[in-house]
Amino acid sequence: MKLFITTKPNSKVIKVEKTDETHYRVFVKAPPAEGKANQAVIEALSEYFDIPKMRIHILSGHTSKSKVFDIR
Repeated sequence: MKLFITTKPNSKVIKVEKTDETHYRVFVKAPPAEGKANQAVIEALSEYFDIPKMRIHILSGHTSKSKVFDIR
C-alpha cells in the first residue's frame, strides 16, 4: 500500500493525522538532519498501523517534507 506523507519535523508532539485514504500528516520531534526525522516518521507509522518497522519503506522524498512510503 502506498502512503503519501507530509512530515512536520521539530514538532512538540508525535502524532499521525489522516487527511484522506492515502494521505497523512506526521508530526515528529526529531530534526530533519541525518535521517533522524525519517526514522521518527517510520516509528510513528509503525505504532499508528501496529506493524513492524521493517515493513515500512521510503520510496521517494528522502530529503523532502513530502514523502511516499510503501507498507508491505
